[in-house]
Amino acid sequence: MAVNRVPVLKRCRSLGLDPIYLGIDKKSTRQLKRANRKMSEYGLQLREKQKAKFIYGVLEKPFRNYYEKADQMPGLTGPNLMSLLELRLDNVIFRLGFARTRREARQIVDHKHVLVNGKQVNIPSYLVKAGDQIEIKESKQSSQRYKDILEVTGGRLVPEWLDVDQEAFKGTVKEVPSRDAIDVPVNEMLIVELYSK
Repeated sequence: MAVNRVPVLKRCRSLGLDPIYLGIDKKSTRQLKRANRKMSEYGLQLREKQKAKFIYGVLEKPFRNYYEKADQMPGLTGPNLMSLLELRLDNVIFRLGFARTRREARQIVDHKHVLVNGKQVNIPSYLVKAGDQIEIKESKQSSQRYKDILEVTGGRLVPEWLDVDQEAFKGTVKEVPSRDAIDVPVNEMLIVELYSK
């Protein structure tokens, strides 16, 4: 499996992204030394795509597959793409506050700690649907790890398209998120322009 080993804060700096979107509280004090060159239209489109891939932890081929799926769905391709990325199981675990970062959420899913509608799922890219019940296995809830996670994520705002009971480690997907409900700083229209060339 391909693993991105680039330091997170360095990557955030190069993409002009606030690390808080990844669930990281640290701030880098170093400034990026960049010549004041005007970026080409292609450069802007590519940067938006890289930003979306980096935030959600998706590699190029699966990302293109999401784009093609979004293109076939009714409605606008850009918002559809963002909704699909938002409905990934690892992202939903992060949004519910059961993980500090999306990478940790991915690991929690990989380690078979998650049940979707009572069935164990260990695929981070699994797409949840409206009405799905997501919970952490009862045997894992008492571990110190989850107590630490709740301490950190307790005050985090849960999006309105999700319903959560943090004490019981259970959550429900109320609806498919609209673009307005997704607070990710990505201009998805530039990604659509890039792929439609």
